[in-house]
Amino acid sequence: MEDTFQRIYEKYHHELFQFLFYMVKNREQAEDLVQEVYIRVLKAYDKFEGRSSEKTWLFSIARHVAIDWFRKQKTIRMRILEKFDWDKHEIKDDQALPDEISLQNEQVQWMYRSLDACSVDQRSVLILRFLQELSITETAEALGWTTSKVKTTQHRAIKQLKKQMDSISEREGISIEKTGVE
Repeated sequence: MEDTFQRIYEKYHHELFQFLFYMVKNREQAEDLVQEVYIRVLKAYDKFEGRSSEKTWLFSIARHVAIDWFRKQKTIRMRILEKFDWDKHEIKDDQALPDEISLQNEQVQWMYRSLDACSVDQRSVLILRFLQELSITETAEALGWTTSKVKTTQHRAIKQLKKQMDSISEREGISIEKTGVE
């Protein structure tokens, strides 16, 4: 099992981290979630039947780990909001984009920020299809969906992404004609 784990780690670690980083937008949290994925892989590898590739199986686990994290965050947020005194405090969101994004061009930053407007399912499809470069079939396997659902979700996600990017463009007064998001 140690050899198998080492092979999986060497082959997929970067892509797995990248997927989770784009999902949660926080380096430390993505690293923690990667560890959770590997724990689940170690526990479940003997049950892996090979009906899909290891890569799609791994991304399926990663997606479920991210969804579990989102659910947990939602619960924590709800508890905080219930105790928050709205009359005494003002909420400000001063969180900067991750350091890596500042190194990329402005249009990629817009796309990255625009992912927030997408649902978790839409974000998963966009990341797997365009950042991880999985085919529609591989994406469907990773998500446990039909190819038709992947295509529909991808179409809606791109539409939502374009709408959000247009909104950012209007707010900032800059043209985004060359982004290629259609």
